[in-house]
Amino acid sequence: DLLLSNSCIPFLGSTEGLDFRTLLLDEERGRLLIGAKDHIFLLNLVDLNKNVKKIYWPAAKEKVELCKLAGKDAHTECSNFVRVLQPYNRTHVYVCGTGAFHPLCGYIELG
Repeated sequence: DLLLSNSCIPFLGSTEGLDFRTLLLDEERGRLLIGAKDHIFLLNLVDLNKNVKKIYWPAAKEKVELCKLAGKDAHTECSNFVRVLQPYNRTHVYVCGTGAFHPLCGYIELG
């Protein structure tokens, strides 16, 4: 209904079949961060599809292999699902992902 009424703009990055997990709204700078399967997106709130920045952040290959050996599904469980997007300071965001059942965290400089 929203698409038919032209009252929304779909995010075209979602056509990649990514599994979106967490959001961080930065109203002050007009940005939206999205944590997904193996990716972090930084979007412009005025136009979600303009100047999209994307970070590819997969789990380490050896962790994925260990995950598969443990009997987990390679497509739905053995990836790095970004679960935490937390403001750290004015220039950085703290991020954490599942890392194929070996959690990992880091900082992103927003620039």
